Amino acid sequence: MRATFKEQDQQKEGLKRHGNGKQNKLLKGAALLGGAAVLSKLLGTLQKIPLQNVAGDVAFGIYNAVYPLYILILFAATAGFPVAVSKFVAERVMEGDHAGAKRIVVVSSALLMSAGLLLFLLLYFGAETIAGWIGITQTATAIRSVSFALLLSPVLAVLRGYFQGYQNMVPTAVSQVIEQLIRVITMVALLLYLVALAYDEAWIAAGATFGSVTGAGAGLVVMAVFWRRERRGEHVKLLKADLPVYSGLVGGGPEPEQNAKKVIAAGSETKQVISSWQWAKRITIYAIPVCLGAIVVPLLTLVDTFTMPRLLEASSGSELEAMRQFGLYNRGFPLVQLVVMVASSMSAVLVPAIAEAKMSGRVDLIRFRAEMSVRLAWLIGIGASFGLAFLAMPINLMLYTSTEASWTMAVLAFTALFSTLNAVSASVLQGAGAIRTPANALLVAIVLKALGNIVLVPRWGIDGAALSAVIAYAAAAGLNLVQLRRSTGVRFALRPYAISPTLGVGLMGGGLAALQGLAMLASAAWHVPERWSASAIALIGVASGAAVYALALLRSGSISREELRLMPELERKLAALLAKLRPRRSSRGRSNPK
Repeated sequence: MRATFKEQDQQKEGLKRHGNGKQNKLLKGAALLGGAAVLSKLLGTLQKIPLQNVAGDVAFGIYNAVYPLYILILFAATAGFPVAVSKFVAERVMEGDHAGAKRIVVVSSALLMSAGLLLFLLLYFGAETIAGWIGITQTATAIRSVSFALLLSPVLAVLRGYFQGYQNMVPTAVSQVIEQLIRVITMVALLLYLVALAYDEAWIAAGATFGSVTGAGAGLVVMAVFWRRERRGEHVKLLKADLPVYSGLVGGGPEPEQNAKKVIAAGSETKQVISSWQWAKRITIYAIPVCLGAIVVPLLTLVDTFTMPRLLEASSGSELEAMRQFGLYNRGFPLVQLVVMVASSMSAVLVPAIAEAKMSGRVDLIRFRAEMSVRLAWLIGIGASFGLAFLAMPINLMLYTSTEASWTMAVLAFTALFSTLNAVSASVLQGAGAIRTPANALLVAIVLKALGNIVLVPRWGIDGAALSAVIAYAAAAGLNLVQLRRSTGVRFALRPYAISPTLGVGLMGGGLAALQGLAMLASAAWHVPERWSASAIALIGVASGAAVYALALLRSGSISREELRLMPELERKLAALLAKLRPRRSSRGRSNPK
C-alpha cells in the first residue's frame, strides 16, 4: 500500500513537472513568435520609406494600391490554415500518430497549392481587368508581379502550422524574419536597379511588389530546412523527456524507451483511420471561419484601393496625378502602424489574462484588468496621435523629402489613437469570450470608410480620405468599448481619461511648438540644410515630447503602480521616479484585486 501511495505521489509530481514544462514551453514559444512578428512588421513598415524617397509618390501610390489586394487574397486563401493544421497536428501528436501528422501536411499542401495556383492564374491573367476595377491601368504590371507569391505562400503557411502543432515556434519565427528581410533587400535592390535604368513608375512598383515573391521563397527554404531536420525519432525523444507522465500512464517501469513506445502503441490502437478526403474536408471547415475573420482588416485597407484612385482621377483629370495623390495620402500610415504595433504587442498578454480571470469566475478581476488595459491603450494612443500631429511637418520632410500633404499626415495621426483602442479592446473582448464583436465593428468601419471616401474625397481630396479613416476607426473602437462595458462592467472616469491626458498633451504641444520655433531660428542663423534641420526637430521632438507627456501623466496620477505592474521592466525603472513625483499620494482609491 505504501508503495502504491509512493507511486501515486511520483505520478502526481511527474504530472506537475510536465504541466509546468509545457506551460513554460508555450510561454517561451509565444514570446519568441511575438518578437519575430514585431520585428518582421517593423521591417515591412519601414521598407516603404526608401521606395518613396527613390521612386517618388507615383510609384509609392501604385505599390500601396496593389499590396493590400495581395494581402487580402493571401489572407483569404491561407490565414486560417496554419491554425487548422496546428490543431489537427497537435491531436495526432497526442495520440502518438506522427505519420498522421505528416499526412495532414501533405493533404493541406495539396489543397492550398491548388487554391494558390487558381488564384495565381486569376491575378496574372486578370491583371488588366483588376486594374480597370481599381481605375489605374498602371497597376496591372505590379499585380502580375506579386501574383507569383501565391505559388509559394500556401506551402509556407502549412509548414508553419505543422511545427506550431508540435509547439515548436522557432521555425515560424526564423522564417518570418528571413522572409521579411529578403523581401526588403529585394525591393531595395530592384528599386535602385530599375531607377538607374530609367524604367517607368509601373515597373518600379512591380519590382517593389516582387519582394513578396522572393521573401516567400526564402521563408519556404527556411521551413524546408527545418522539415528535413525533423525526424520521427526526434519526437520520440520528446516523449522520453516527459517520462514521469508516460510512466504514470502505463504503470511505471525502469526503461524510458519502453514506456514511450507503450504510449505510442496505446495511441495507435485508438486512432481512427481517416481518408485524405476526410482530412481535407475537416481542415477546410475549420479554417474557413478563421480566414473570414482574418480578411476583415485587409478589407478596410482595400477600400481605399478601389475608391480613392477613381475619385482622385475624377477630381484631377489625370491618372498620373491621381496615383501621386494616393502616394501622398499613404505617407502617414507607416508611422501609425508602428504605434499600433506597440499596442498589439502589449495586447498579446491580455487575452490569456482576461480568459484566466473569466475561468476563475472573478468578475472584479476581469473588470480591473480590462479597465487598466483600455486606459493604457488610451493614454499611449492619445499621446502618440497628438505627438505625430504636432510634428507632422518635420517628420514628413525627414522621411519623405518634402512637406507636401503634412496636414493629411496630421489628420491620419489620429487613426493611431483609435486603431490602438480597437486592437486592445478587441483582445480584451476575445479574452472575455465576445469573439464576434470586433469583427462586426470592423465591418461597420469598412462601410463608413467607403461612404466617407465617396462623400469627402470629391470635396477635400486626400484630406477628406484621412478624415473618413479617422471616423471609421473611431466607430470600430467605440462599438468595441460599448460592448466591453456591457460584458465586463468597465467604467471610464473623467479624470484619467480626459483631464490628465489633456494636461499632458497641452504641455507636450507647448514644448514642441517652442522647440520648432527655436530650431527654425537656429537653422536660419547657421544656414543648416532644411532636411537636416527637420530631422533634428523630429528626433528631438519625439524624445522630448514623449518624456514631457509621460512625466505629466505620472505627476497627475493617470498611471499608477497597478498599470506599471503589467510591464515589470518599466515598473522597475520608474518606481523610484514615481515615488519622488507622488510621495504622499496613493493610487486614488483604486482597488487592486489579487
